[in-house]
Amino acid sequence: MDRAPARPTSHWPLILAAAAMMVVTMGGRQSLGLFVSPLNTSSGLGITTISFAMAVAQFVWGAAQPIAGAIADRYGPGRVLAAGTVVMAAGAALTPLLFTTGTGLVFSIGLLIAAGSGAGSFSVLIGAAAQRLPASRRGIAAGIINAGGSFGQFVFAPLLQKLIAVFGWVGAMYSLALITLAALPLSGILRGRPEHAEQAAAHARAEHPGREDRGMRHALREAAGDRSYLLLHAGFFTCGFHIAFLVTHLPGEVALCGLPAEVASWSLAIIGLANIAGSLAAGWAVQRYRGKYVLFWMYASRAVLVAAYLMAPRTASNFYLFAAGLGFTWLATVPPTAGVVGKLFGTRYLATLFGLTLLTHQVGGFLGAWLGGLAISSSGDYLWMWYADMALASAAAMCNLPIREPHPAVAGAAA
Repeated sequence: MDRAPARPTSHWPLILAAAAMMVVTMGGRQSLGLFVSPLNTSSGLGITTISFAMAVAQFVWGAAQPIAGAIADRYGPGRVLAAGTVVMAAGAALTPLLFTTGTGLVFSIGLLIAAGSGAGSFSVLIGAAAQRLPASRRGIAAGIINAGGSFGQFVFAPLLQKLIAVFGWVGAMYSLALITLAALPLSGILRGRPEHAEQAAAHARAEHPGREDRGMRHALREAAGDRSYLLLHAGFFTCGFHIAFLVTHLPGEVALCGLPAEVASWSLAIIGLANIAGSLAAGWAVQRYRGKYVLFWMYASRAVLVAAYLMAPRTASNFYLFAAGLGFTWLATVPPTAGVVGKLFGTRYLATLFGLTLLTHQVGGFLGAWLGGLAISSSGDYLWMWYADMALASAAAMCNLPIREPHPAVAGAAA
């Protein structure tokens, strides 16, 4: 079990360490689509096989979230983050040795990189911060941590593209392994159980008067029967479909338009840069407005942006504008989603319950990555995937409106 910190100090070291961890785990993971074409050229496995490995990675990343969150809820986040960092680095280092078969890619990229990055991602990091912060600061903390992942995408996409161009994809993959290991000391800052059992119970009673902590199993049963929680899952499913489709197949879409590979890497970087602003804005917004309304406008805007993209000429400047628009809401859905879960059930098991929403997110991610590969193989373009993306984004927007959620001012007064 992790040892607790000697005394409570400023929360900023924890928040910044969590954000820095997200720079590495999300930056590396969200840029793996840049390896699809080089892997296909080197292995001859075909886009469909490689897309399947990427799709498995989407699912495993989500499946790792509630498991890692449950372990962190019980024992603290430090060892979970350290183990995840090592596993992610091992996956990157093994990929050049196993890339000649689909099974090898599923193991290295689909299992190891995905599980390792999942253990060092949203559920553990935001859960750790939420259990140490008062309700009035959780939204902005989640926004800052989320912005770390976006900044990672901004940095890693052009960096890995440059490394691929200079050293080849094998050298770039080994470089990713080394960069990941360099983040290992950050896990030490986040050591320690979030709270002692008595303090956790006191927080739960303050946030939700009349509700006793009856253990994780009871919390899971309660959440499974809550209509608002299930609607949150439905919306987050679409978010995963949308993001995984784009990070996996945006380089292919750029190539179909006859544009250079740098347009894809810079588009992914712009998405990450724009989402820094979007994440901070989302963290600010959930302190003042209901998270369900923030989510409604985010999902609705995606449907509008995809429609605008389909009607616009395929030029580099339009790709960059499209990336900036999508980037503002990209993973900015995380702070309001985590905030709604916290309002519904408190923070005691937030890492576990929010981790389950991320699993649903990645079920959508599996389908977005895999079906994109099937679409390009069968029809030669992604048109029907864009149509599906618009329809799902519209449905996700509507799913959030019936969610029962107290206004932030009411929730803060209760806490």
